[in-house]
Amino acid sequence: MASAGRTAEIYIFGDITSWEYLESDVSSYTLARAVQDLDVDEITVHINSCGGEVAEGLAIYNSLRNHPARVRTVCDGFACSAASVVFMAGEERAMNPASLLMIHNAWSSASGNAEELRKAAADLDVISEASAEAYKAKISIPAEQLKALMDAETWIAPADAAAWGFATEVLEEEPAAAVSQSARSAVFQALTRPPVPEPEPKTVATFLSALRKGGKE
Repeated sequence: MASAGRTAEIYIFGDITSWEYLESDVSSYTLARAVQDLDVDEITVHINSCGGEVAEGLAIYNSLRNHPARVRTVCDGFACSAASVVFMAGEERAMNPASLLMIHNAWSSASGNAEELRKAAADLDVISEASAEAYKAKISIPAEQLKALMDAETWIAPADAAAWGFATEVLEEEPAAAVSQSARSAVFQALTRPPVPEPEPKTVATFLSALRKGGKE
């Protein structure tokens, strides 16, 4: 996390989990503690995460939504699963041109008798709906289309994310510097280069004339 003046930047560049094993892992507890101490006007949250635990993602989403600062989220790589829910916490939600969202239904493992398995399936429907509510608060597509996208475990490109309301903008790429070995550029320069005057042909007469003048040709 970095702050400057009345703004702060937070990076979620790892798994969203209640048990932070790797340095890049992020828990709702750690993030909530960091966010609550920020006395700023704007928080930018950079995201590159394959997601993780639904409960942790929802808690991070709500921590950001409830903070008095204006929240801007930026997808710097992947914002998948629980991380896509966190992405929706931004009033402004920016996708980089080379980034992706991925949404899907919650999943788990279960064992037991038929009644227990049916209950586990029903519970997963309720958990998935909690994530769907975060999407519905922002998106511009019907609930039926959202359900179909979640059922299909859909990867969403930046243009579609903006068109469907998941994102509010797609950041522009910086113009590439000129490439010195571009074949197209080389051909264009050759065709547009001013013609170079050809030297006069050397003849015996011009050679003898130069000798008489004491010069050289």
